[in-house]
Amino acid sequence: MEYVKFGNTGMDVSRICLGCMSFGDPDTWLHKWALKEEESRPIIKRALELGINFFDTANVYSLGRSEEILGRAIKDFAKRDEVVIATKVHGKMHEGPNGSGLSRKSILSEIDNSLKRLDMDYVDLYIIHRWDYNTPIEETMEALHDVVKSGKARYIGASAMYAWQFQKALHVAEKNGWTRFVSMQNHLNLLYREEEREMLPLCREEKIAVTPYSPMASGRLTRDWSETSKRMETDNVARSKYDATADKDRVIVERLA
Repeated sequence: MEYVKFGNTGMDVSRICLGCMSFGDPDTWLHKWALKEEESRPIIKRALELGINFFDTANVYSLGRSEEILGRAIKDFAKRDEVVIATKVHGKMHEGPNGSGLSRKSILSEIDNSLKRLDMDYVDLYIIHRWDYNTPIEETMEALHDVVKSGKARYIGASAMYAWQFQKALHVAEKNGWTRFVSMQNHLNLLYREEEREMLPLCREEKIAVTPYSPMASGRLTRDWSETSKRMETDNVARSKYDATADKDRVIVERLA
């Protein structure tokens, strides 16, 4: 396995990061294809054996079950100081007020909840899962800065937003002397390349690590389109991303085959 510095930091990460959205409980969240713990643990163990030290989860994945599964597997199979654990905040965790978003209240509560589920003292990377249109970015960035200064996260990252929003967040942090984002997790693969227009040049200029999600387009770049799977049949999120462009995407896939 090849290891690289994570963006403009001194932290070493494997070139390949194992995303953990597939680990959880198919009965508790929208992904009916999620793998339960007994099916997830061998995958995490094998990833570690192959040299992967970078694992990405989120509070909202199976409403916390993914974090619990990952935390137990890391404790059993890895040395905590050698692995890099990322989790996220923003998604809806409960009904009623303050159940989601990037307010100071939500961030400070959810980092504690994530650490409890992971059974860890800190995460290496704390990522805002989406842009919060209802909370001032200044409030969000100061809260994230406090999370880092409290020792509960080593670095912070962002995901799934417009380039102008990401630049605004970077500017707010720099202006106020707060902790800066070191990574961007964006939707990027050979079927969806919009990020090449503005986000990737911005990240290159600002020395931001890029950790694309859905690099295989939810399986569309890994198997013959005549084949199927439980995920292919039940993943409505992926369908919303790719069904509308299926005819054009098929041309790309055929060129790659």
